[in-house]
Amino acid sequence: MQIEFKNRHIAQLYQEGKSRKYPLPHEILSKFFMRIQQLEAAVDIHDLWKTPSLNFEKLRGFENRYSLRLDRKWRLELEVNWEDKEKTKGIVYIIELSKHYEA
Repeated sequence: MQIEFKNRHIAQLYQEGKSRKYPLPHEILSKFFMRIQQLEAAVDIHDLWKTPSLNFEKLRGFENRYSLRLDRKWRLELEVNWEDKEKTKGIVYIIELSKHYEA
């Protein structure tokens, strides 16, 4: 799937490995890079759904917003601009890195 960043701080984090807005611990930063690679490697949405550790889920109150688990506390929020009617392939826009409300 194609990946784009809507958040310039997250784009900086991905490009440079650091960002003032997101001073993440090393283990979370490693998981962030791993999740981006998994998104890039995914052929369609089913590749994300069939990996339980990602905890890929649709966010309530949004039409095309989803989240992926980095760890128990951190989530990567994204939007998908679907390219087909079946909603299986699309462009993934990275929106936010957030702490999960349950942690």
